[in-house]
Amino acid sequence: MSESPADKPLQPGDRAPDIVLDAITRDGKIALADYRGQKPVLVGLFRGLHCPFCRRHIAAMAQLGSSLREKGVETLTVVNTPIERARLYFRFHPHPNLVAAADPERLSHRAFGLPNLEFTENEDDWPYKVSMARAAALPVSMPGELPETMGSFDAAAALDKKDGYEVMEADEKMIATGLGQLVGEFLLDRDGVVRWCFTEVPDGGRRMFQAPGAQELMSAAALV
Repeated sequence: MSESPADKPLQPGDRAPDIVLDAITRDGKIALADYRGQKPVLVGLFRGLHCPFCRRHIAAMAQLGSSLREKGVETLTVVNTPIERARLYFRFHPHPNLVAAADPERLSHRAFGLPNLEFTENEDDWPYKVSMARAAALPVSMPGELPETMGSFDAAAALDKKDGYEVMEADEKMIATGLGQLVGEFLLDRDGVVRWCFTEVPDGGRRMFQAPGAQELMSAAALV
């Protein structure tokens, strides 16, 4: 298999890393090795639950879980949130059949090659550095959720207010180190090889805060 350079997302044909994380929605650990030789798995690597866009992507992935399982594909959601904070959130915002794991150190994000953006005053080197002005100006359009297209910071604030999300100390610690963490979804076959992926990395930031649609995911599932 090909080797994926550091800080560049794994691509189809790359072998996924071995990661072991604390399970959120059940006791014990979850390891990608558990799926190998058994079933394909769609792995969603998200920012912490402090990210309103990721909360929506997680909900969408959970809703699609039963349809993917009908095609023989399992799902695993990974969040950059401490275990107890994550369990508290999902206790009050349950998603049936959600399989989720906590990764407060973002070990899985790095292992899959997802960069963590550094915010700067005026330096841009996507996907490693971005100026605060450019980051704030990234457009977010979410009909039905936002009244109009908004800059990313304003959109996040509006969605948090809509959700009534209360940022706790555990969230603040994740924000301090992982606010710029880029995210993605990776479909692994039963041998642990990436067959499809969608990340925020390409196109100079134009994919930020986006997620694949249901039809795209179901089409990808047919590949494995």
